[in-house]
Amino acid sequence: MTARLKPSDLLSIGEIARRTGLSVSAIRFYEDKRLIEPVRSGGNQRRFLRSDIRRLSFILIAQRLGLSLTEIEAELAKLPQGRTPTTHDWEAISAAIRARLDERIAELTRTRDRLDGCIGCGCLSLTHCAIWNPDDQLAEQGPGPRKLIG
Repeated sequence: MTARLKPSDLLSIGEIARRTGLSVSAIRFYEDKRLIEPVRSGGNQRRFLRSDIRRLSFILIAQRLGLSLTEIEAELAKLPQGRTPTTHDWEAISAAIRARLDERIAELTRTRDRLDGCIGCGCLSLTHCAIWNPDDQLAEQGPGPRKLIG
């Protein structure tokens, strides 16, 4: 880090855990995955920048949105190390994941709508079933439930 840090700029792993609601082991896991990078004190203790609270919060939100750790890592790699990310930095990440989220929302909506019709229809007839795939005609489109996942 290029800037000189004051002790008040840094937080212990316990304080980061308390502030984010994460366990110490979860924070160490994210550290092992290089999603956050602590600073070492003179006594070789982990210390985290206050901005790491935002990074860890982003990780939690992104996971709830369905992003993989690989996707999260790619987005966090765009953030600057050694300084608190700006509004512009976070807006760039938001724009980058927005299209993926819109695709997932559309997929979830399609799946919900088709499942509602299928589970609740009670048609007991393959000729009326919205997801029936006679003679496995959809196999050439790829694996899985093609009518549900598009």
